[in-house]
Amino acid sequence: MKSCLKKSFKKIAYSLFLPLFFLSACKNIDVFEKNTSIPNMQWQNNFNATGTFNITDTVSTYNIYIVLRHTDGYLYNNIWLNAGLKSPGDTSLHSQKINLSLGSDATGWEGAGMNDIWEVRKAISGIPKRFIKTGEYTFTIGQIMRDNPLKHILSAGLRIEKAK
Repeated sequence: MKSCLKKSFKKIAYSLFLPLFFLSACKNIDVFEKNTSIPNMQWQNNFNATGTFNITDTVSTYNIYIVLRHTDGYLYNNIWLNAGLKSPGDTSLHSQKINLSLGSDATGWEGAGMNDIWEVRKAISGIPKRFIKTGEYTFTIGQIMRDNPLKHILSAGLRIEKAK
């Protein structure tokens, strides 16, 4: 009888404490990522990848990345983008042109690839950015290449990570 009670107590203890142990190892990661699919893998110059994100911490700094997915069929080693950001309460969009390197003839595509699909994640600037205002920010990313439509682009987006 004692051994049966002892086994029951062990089962109860494991069922209560084991999940708590694993949950205590979980850590909240401050990351936002939003990607917009490009219709038919043909990025028209009047189509923008867009999204919104919320900032509650204006003390911390953040790394901001452009995330782009393309196929092996993409014809160039780079892509020119127009990235815009609108702060909460502002009526105008602050934009900048970005020349994003995707690869080279000598070394091939940059980023992570699987079969014929490649994803590249590149920092917009070398230093983390601090957001001045709390609230909802809006971003847009458009292609400004000469080709219209720009073929073999699957998606474009933004990733924001709290800097360590």
